[in-house]
Amino acid sequence: MATPKCIFCSIAKHEIPSDIIFENDDFLAIKDIHPEAPTHVLIIPKTHFEKLTDVPEAERSLYAGLFSTAVDVAKKLGIESACRFSVNNGAGAGQIVPHIHVHLLSHERQV
Repeated sequence: MATPKCIFCSIAKHEIPSDIIFENDDFLAIKDIHPEAPTHVLIIPKTHFEKLTDVPEAERSLYAGLFSTAVDVAKKLGIESACRFSVNNGAGAGQIVPHIHVHLLSHERQV
């Protein structure tokens, strides 16, 4: 049986349309299609790993880039002083899409 295609990888490759807030060579920030707050953005690495705990030690600089990008997006949106950064690690922790991503949520403004 074939492994289902990763929706976040498809979004990062622009194969599926999304509302992009930010993009660079390594990361993408998009509006969540099922927002849990007025501002709910997902920060996604373009490199595929299912969970934070799947990233090999030699590639863990990804963590710094991921959270640095999340902070930059919060600043861009003007919510850096009133936001929440959240990561679910695995289905048992509530991770729905098996691709690392950070949720950036705020009640400060709507995007």
